[in-house]
Amino acid sequence: MSLFGRLFGNKTKEPVAEVYNGYRIFAEPMKDDGYYRLCARIELDTETDVRVHQMIRADTFNDEGAAADAAIAKAKQVIDQQGEKMFRT
Repeated sequence: MSLFGRLFGNKTKEPVAEVYNGYRIFAEPMKDDGYYRLCARIELDTETDVRVHQMIRADTFNDEGAAADAAIAKAKQVIDQQGEKMFRT
């Protein structure tokens, strides 16, 4: 941690990954007009790189924790339904 981070406290909090079927899911609720929007980052390691899918949904929650829980559940559903297809553009 940097000197300023130790002195003033590190305000940024890195999300912790939940591993599901080989994918890493990071719940990243987005503050939106007093609510939290359901957002998550899904990552998959391949032989050559790391594939990343940013998932943003219209669902909003009053509580950041509830948004994070819902994001994890939704990401698992996307993984089950789409698998690696989610990375195609």
